[in-house]
Amino acid sequence: MREIVLDTETTGLDPSQGHRIVEIGCLELRNRTPTGERFHAYCNPQRDVPEESRRITNLSTEFLADKPLFAQVVDGFLGFIGDSPLVIHNAEFDLKFLNSELKRVNKPLLTSDRAIDTLMMARRRFPGASASLDALCRRFDIALDERKSKGHGALLDVELLAQVYLELSGGRQPGLELSASSAATNNRAAVGPQRAVARPTPLPSRLSEDERARHERMVASLGPSALWKQ
Repeated sequence: MREIVLDTETTGLDPSQGHRIVEIGCLELRNRTPTGERFHAYCNPQRDVPEESRRITNLSTEFLADKPLFAQVVDGFLGFIGDSPLVIHNAEFDLKFLNSELKRVNKPLLTSDRAIDTLMMARRRFPGASASLDALCRRFDIALDERKSKGHGALLDVELLAQVYLELSGGRQPGLELSASSAATNNRAAVGPQRAVARPTPLPSRLSEDERARHERMVASLGPSALWKQ
């Protein structure tokens, strides 16, 4: 099973107000395990980066000035994600920006049904608790040292999000219990029916003397054809 953990950084909160994507990060998972395959690109937004955005992302107008346009990286991006499900924290935000950029270059839009939204997963699992990426990393004891020192970054965030996603999906080894159960079932099927082995020392009865006496009276009251008397 192939999934892509995805994150974007932008110049603001709303593409309808002229804000653009400045960074894309993607990380490949196979069977919920990172493969090491990544896609990463900075994009020249063709506009100034507001100070508030620069403080969050550490990406300035000057730094992005010589970076490729989204139109120049879009084919590599689409080729990397293919038709795989997209694991995104707050999917509505990222898809809104990605589809705005894709529309600009006449590329097919990304549909919401292929997104796995870890924000929604976290809110269902921990109702009322903070579901930010930082809060989830602290909850699952995932180190945030690099994020604290470097700020938000798409590639760093997808690496953190991949760990959070694995935890939200059932832990670091998802499916382990199912695999073990399946293996046991397969082993039993391979060797055929198994004969129950008697315990060397019978387990002590949990019945009290009063319960035993009442049970014997109940059995005695049954007719002679009752199964318990055969």
